[in-house]
Amino acid sequence: MDIIWKIIIGFLAGAVAKFLMPGKDPGGFIITILLGVGGSVLFSYLGQFLGFYNEGETAGFIGSIVGAIILLILYRIFLKKKEK
Repeated sequence: MDIIWKIIIGFLAGAVAKFLMPGKDPGGFIITILLGVGGSVLFSYLGQFLGFYNEGETAGFIGSIVGAIILLILYRIFLKKKEK
């Protein structure tokens, strides 16, 4: 049941990140879930490095959104370089 909650929270975090950063991004239901879950994993490690979380703690919902936004920014940077 834990993996289902992670997928649901990942979808919600990815959807909020896409809403907060409008523009042309990879679309689709699966990509939104992966964006949110990836954002959560990214911010879990980044949060531990910055001292927001203790060892073994994971990012919360807000941290997942921040991580997803970071992934969207990186996607847009690499997309612009690829188009040139």
